[in-house]
Order: sequence, then structure tokens, then C-alpha cells
Amino acid sequence: MGVRDDLWRFPDLLPSDVTGVLYLNQKTQEFEFRPGPIMAQIVLADEINRATPRTQSALLEAMQERQVTMDVDTIPLPRPFLVLATHNPIELEGTFPLPEAQLDRFLMRISIGYPEEQEENQILLRFEREDPLEKLEPVRSYIVQMTRATREHKAVELGVSPRGTLGLYRTAQALAALRGRTFVTPDDVKELALPVLSHRIIINPQGWLRGQRPEEVLMDIVESVPVPVER
Repeated sequence: MGVRDDLWRFPDLLPSDVTGVLYLNQKTQEFEFRPGPIMAQIVLADEINRATPRTQSALLEAMQERQVTMDVDTIPLPRPFLVLATHNPIELEGTFPLPEAQLDRFLMRISIGYPEEQEENQILLRFEREDPLEKLEPVRSYIVQMTRATREHKAVELGVSPRGTLGLYRTAQALAALRGRTFVTPDDVKELALPVLSHRIIINPQGWLRGQRPEEVLMDIVESVPVPVER
């Protein structure tokens, strides 16, 4: 049956969109089963807590009994059957907590956390395609140091994710190209830090009480990260 990774790409899915649905075949005038993405050996539920509780409940029987029930019929799932899921680390907007009954059906939970600095550099290198940063390792490291600094700031509860690092990386490339350059400068990175990263950090309660806002914190970080100089 293979691997399916499209289980929760959209938050408005219904349980039947996960398990499958009975539909009327106009030719035979009989109901037929159209399997959903759960009918696979390995299922990846990306950001599972973005699905509504009703949709999350579609996994309960599948994970416990290795089957789905459609009306009066019980349909076994392929073997082996494995569910992998990612979960947003905090109560972000548009997420729903997973009930204890569902959490209990996962064999283990692993906290991945942020990648190490070297690993985050490798993430950027993976997406290089003959781009202006290909030979500019100091600028790439500068971007990584800037986003990592958001995770260590005392006023920040949730810092920039690797997706944000990649976003700053790509927009710096685009800005350099728009300005007719084949290279990226630290000034390009500094100019884009605020619009690219400010909505990606969450200030902790102590920071809010002190009147600190994401934009102010980012400006403080931008000024504190050493700018690479030409060798």
C-alpha cells in the first residue's frame, strides 16, 4: 500500500476524508468504498493538532484495532500499519489539543527541538540550486546565527523555526537578484529580518509585561549578531 503523507494538509477535513467514504456508483447503482489516506502501511499526519478533534478521532479505531468501520462493514487496514505524526510544540492559533485517549495510542513521543547550528547550515545547503549564496558561507552562517539568537533571547518564548531560517535565506537571494547583484550582502539580510521573522517569534509573558514587542526584540537581535566581514 505504500506511504501516505497527505492526511492533514487541510484543517477542514472530515473524518470520512481520512478513513474513506461509501459512494453510490451511478453505473451499478451500488454503494462502493472509496478508501481514504488511512488505508496505507505508513501514514504521516503532519501537524496533527491542526486537525479538529472530530477529524483526530478518525484515528482512534485505526490505531487501536487496525481497522475502520464503514456503516456495518469492518475493513481491515494493511499490515504492517504505522502512524507517524508531528505536533506543534505549544498552543498556537488554529491548533487543538490531542485527547489523552489518542495520545495513549502512540507508542512513543520524541521531542526533536531545534537543529544544531551545523545541521541548520546543512538544511540551507540542501536547498541550494546555483544561487547567489552558493559560495558565500559567511552570509549563510550569519543568517543561521541570527535566527538561532531568537531562540536564546530572554524575552522570547518560541524562536524562529528552521522554516524561518530558510525563508530569510531565500528572500535575501531574491532581494539581491532584484537589485541586479549575483551576491548577497549582510545588509540584505538585516533589511529583511524584520518582515520575514517578526511574525515567527512569540514573546513570553515577562517580555509582554515589560512592553517588548517582536519587532523591538528582533531589532535588538539584529544589532547584537556580529556582521561577517570580507576576508
